[in-house]
Amino acid sequence: MLEKFGLPYRTHMIGLYAGTMAADMEPLAPARLVPALRLPDGTVVGESLAMAETLAECHPEAGLWPADAPARATARWLCAEMVAGFTALRGQCPMQLKYLWEGFEPSPETLADLQRIEALWAHARNISGAASGPLFGTYSLADVFYTPVAARIIGYDLPVSETSRAYCMDLLSDISVRQWRAMGMTVAYEPFPYPQNLPAQSWPIGGQSKASAVNAGPSVNSACPYSGEPVRDYLKLDGKVWGFCNPFCRDKTVADPAAWPKFAAMTAGVNDS
Repeated sequence: MLEKFGLPYRTHMIGLYAGTMAADMEPLAPARLVPALRLPDGTVVGESLAMAETLAECHPEAGLWPADAPARATARWLCAEMVAGFTALRGQCPMQLKYLWEGFEPSPETLADLQRIEALWAHARNISGAASGPLFGTYSLADVFYTPVAARIIGYDLPVSETSRAYCMDLLSDISVRQWRAMGMTVAYEPFPYPQNLPAQSWPIGGQSKASAVNAGPSVNSACPYSGEPVRDYLKLDGKVWGFCNPFCRDKTVADPAAWPKFAAMTAGVNDS
C-alpha cells in the first residue's frame, strides 16, 4: 500500500518466527499481528483493511481506491472478503515467496475458495470493463489485497484459469512486489517455517539470482547505489564486485538484482562503457 502509491514510510522488521514477535510488537500495543501501522502523530492502526481506509483518507490524492463509485464499492467488497474469508486456502497454503511447489494437492475446501476468488475477480472485471491487468483498470487497493492470494496460487501451482494465472503473474512481477520479496529474503529461518514434502522449483519471478555475497572488495563503485554512503559490504555479479553501505542493502540486491532500478542503472552504465 505504501510503496506502490508513493507514500513515505519506514519499515520495521518483526521477528515473526524468531521468538521475539511479542516483544517486538509491544510498542504497537494493542496491535499484536503484522502488518501494523503507526501514523506520524503516533496513532497505531492494526489490521490491513483499517490501514487501507486510513491511508486513503489521509492521502486522497494518491488514488488508492478506484475513482468510479461502483468500482470503488466493489473494490471495498473484494478487500473485505479477502481479509475475512478464504480460510481453507490460508490454512492449507501458507503465504511464502520462496518456492514453487510441484505436485501439491489442494483440498476440496481450498478448491471452493479458488472458485470463489475467480468469481469475485470476474465480477470486478465486469464492473470495470478491464479484460486484463489490474482488476479495476488502474492499480488499486484491490490488487494490493489480492497479491498474497496470487502468491499462494503461483507458489502452490493451484488450478485456476489462464486469465487468473496471468493476473497473478502480473501482480507478482510488479517491481514493488519484487522488492518486497527481496527484502523478506534478507531474513532466513531454519528450518523453513512452511515445509512441504514435495519437489520444488525456485520462485518464478526473480528467484534465480546470479549474485552472491562476498567478504571483501575492491568494488567497481565507491558509493552505495541507494544511500550514496561509502561502501562496506559487497556482492559479486557477472564477474564484477559491487559495494553497498550495509548488509541489508547488499542482501536485498543479492536476492533479486533486477528488482532495484538504481542498482540496475549503475551496473548497466559500467557494462555499456
